Amino acid sequence: MNIFLKSIILIFLSLLIWQCSSTEDIVITATGPIPADSMGVTLIHEHILVDFIGADKTGYHRWNRDSVIQKVLPHLLEAKKLGVKTILECTPAFLGRDPKLMRILSKKSGLNILTNTGFYGAVQDKYIPQFSFTLDIKSLADIWIQESRNGIDLTDVHPGFIKISVDDTSALSEIDEKIVRAAIETHRQTGLTIVSHSGPNAAAFAQLKILEEENIAPSAFVWTHAQEVSPEGHIAAAKRGAWISLDDVSAEETDKIVKMISHMKNAGYLNRVLISHDAGWYDPDTPGGGDFRGYTAIFTHLLPALRENGFTQKEIDQLLIENPKNAYTIRVRTK
Repeated sequence: MNIFLKSIILIFLSLLIWQCSSTEDIVITATGPIPADSMGVTLIHEHILVDFIGADKTGYHRWNRDSVIQKVLPHLLEAKKLGVKTILECTPAFLGRDPKLMRILSKKSGLNILTNTGFYGAVQDKYIPQFSFTLDIKSLADIWIQESRNGIDLTDVHPGFIKISVDDTSALSEIDEKIVRAAIETHRQTGLTIVSHSGPNAAAFAQLKILEEENIAPSAFVWTHAQEVSPEGHIAAAKRGAWISLDDVSAEETDKIVKMISHMKNAGYLNRVLISHDAGWYDPDTPGGGDFRGYTAIFTHLLPALRENGFTQKEIDQLLIENPKNAYTIRVRTK
């Protein structure tokens, strides 16, 4: 086959891929876009590596990728055996995000892995790079938009969602509000869903108010760590269209999470609930990465408990397949 014919075929294939991706719902993984319908069973909030040293000291020099892979890959394969097809890795930039590592682990495990863009504003700004304080909202958003369009840190790995966080107060600090508004602008330009470590009611509803001011629908917003609050808060946010993320599933928390999910089901808002473990956590400062919590408790503890409480397979699929697909499909969500 001559070079000219090869070129024609490559152009045709590129146009075909572009046409498919422009007409169907997609999500963006570490290995590229996939149809949202192919996500399957999805864990929406997990970690592979987290570096707690602070924004001014962290970097890829802090860990050895081969050591991380050796530690983490068996846990990913264990999750795969339990039926998991997709994992959202929620470690933000300046806290241990490593797009190359995500791609390697995705290829070795056969799992879809999504990484993110955005900055983490909780813990009194320990994980926010200093330059953020002097940037305006548009300039901060441009960093995240460019990662979405061009790839992260000179790689061709693109983020599949926006991960931010704020301190748990009703009056957001100046930098926290800037992060929220920059995330909203990034969503407006890219269609990436905003995942915000928010904790209690006050901070979550402060962010929802800003979304409404910016004419962005609450369905663009995932309230991370919502298990910290009362069911009434869940219902109030779900009524507005936000996603309620119960993402600390463990053997010890099973009864609590079952009650929360049941409350949402009985109120007619099961279609706004997301569940995950917030597990993993390879720590570069601990020998061997420290204790690593696997991604299994949903399957070994929570699902049996839900079935005992009358949940059908269709309702379980709603939690683990349909809701993640609807939450993370690339789409600009205006009011």
